[in-house]
This record gives sequence, structure tokens and C-alpha cells, in this order.
Amino acid sequence: MERIEKVVRQARAAFNSGRSRSLEFRIQQLKALERMVKEKEKEILAALHADLHKGGPNAYSHEILGVLAELALTMEKLPSWAAPQPVKKNLMTMRDEAYINFEPLGVVLIIGAWNYPFVLVMHPLIGAIAAGNAVVVKPSEVSENTAQLVADLLPQYLDRELYPVVTGGVPETTELLTQRFDHILYTGNTAVGKIVMAAAAKHLTPVTLELGGKSPCYIDKDCDLAVACRRITWGKYTNCGQICVAPDYILCDPSIQSQVVENIKATLLEFYGEDVKS
Repeated sequence: MERIEKVVRQARAAFNSGRSRSLEFRIQQLKALERMVKEKEKEILAALHADLHKGGPNAYSHEILGVLAELALTMEKLPSWAAPQPVKKNLMTMRDEAYINFEPLGVVLIIGAWNYPFVLVMHPLIGAIAAGNAVVVKPSEVSENTAQLVADLLPQYLDRELYPVVTGGVPETTELLTQRFDHILYTGNTAVGKIVMAAAAKHLTPVTLELGGKSPCYIDKDCDLAVACRRITWGKYTNCGQICVAPDYILCDPSIQSQVVENIKATLLEFYGEDVKS
């Protein structure tokens, strides 16, 4: 566990050196990340298939497309996002230069999830790099092939000291949470969310917790039933239902309940055929 403390210490020293702050550096790192995703696409898809049996088009649209779009948007907008914002002057500040200057937080911890093991690490990483932070990346050990791939690839493309990857399970995550970070992002369940928040509270560290939840759907009597049921079926079964926005239950008028059930059955048959497993 000394290794983990050393990794965090190194990331903080790298952040304190100031090299992650310049706009040029941030954009250079984002470009390198984009190059990684493009050059290693086959490897990423293979890891996702090994972990979750995600098919090619599904894996590409879920885990790669969004990352490339996020990178393109961030690189385009970053100069304006990072620029100082002028503010109105008043009597007290009339003779001053008055503006809001954006500062990076410091060292950010990202704890990924197993159901979208690539994208749920990459999206927050893009934001954290863009803001000029150092980042410790902890992919989910449940999707072990993707976790290992992230650990292998990131040091090949990004600054090794600023953006280290820590692999492992509960002991490693527990040890990480004893360290002081300046922001923690966690995607996963509520029970672990409470542990993350309690650990963060000791250092007054701000957190972003994405903990899923219940997603009810309401179907009105007057809507296009076939379309509604098709969309709900897609939402419920995409990624085998392992997605935080999967509809948990449907509310509808009793008069259309049996039609809803029949529509969903028919859509499932169309989507997956008789033998769902194959």
C-alpha cells in the first residue's frame, strides 16, 4: 500500500510543478488521449468483449463514440472555457482590473464502474485534464481486461506522473480513499457511494457521485403505444439492462396495461429473437 501513497504523492508533486496548468499542455494531453482512442480502438473493443461480451457496434457506440465527441468538443471550447471572465466593476473596484480566473483543483481521483468500464473513466478524465488537474485513475476491477488495458495504455500516451493508473480491488480503493484528494468522482452503487463520501468528508474533499437510482416510465393513454414501448424496451435492455437509466418500472392507465405488456413482448422478440442468449 506504500505504492499507492507514493503514486498520490508523485501526482501532487507533478501538479505542484505547475506543468499541467498551461492551456498548450492541456490540449496536447487531450490530443494524445484522442490519438490513443483512435490507434487502440481494436484493443479497447477486444477488452470490452472479453469483460462483457459487448458486440462491436454496441461497444463502439457506447464506449468510443462519446469519448471522441467529448474530446473534440473540449479541445474546441477549452480556450474560451479557460479564459478569464470579465466582471462588472463597482465603486470599490473601479480602478482595478476585475475578472474571474479559473484555477484547477489539484489532484482528482476517478473511480470507474464495471458496466461501462472505458467511457466512465475517460469522460471524467477528459474534464479533469481540461481543467489542468493531476488525476489518479482507478478503473473497476470487475471488468479486469479493460482495467488492465487502461493501466497499460495511459502511460504510453499521457504524462505518467500527472495521470497514474491504480489497479486492484477493495483493499486498493480503501487505501486510495485514505489519501487526500481535491475532488473525487465515483460511479457505482449507493453503499460504496456512502463510503466514498465519508472518506472525502475527512479531508473536506468535494465529490461527484453518480449512483444510478430508480427510473420510472409513465405511459399516457393518448401516446403512440408502439413507439413508447419500443423506446422503453431499448432503454431497459441496452447493455443487458446494466445502465443507471434503465427503466425500473412502468406506470400506465389500467386500460392499456395488457397492450403495454404485449407490445414489449413483441419488441423483445424483434430485437433478440426466440433464443436471447445467442
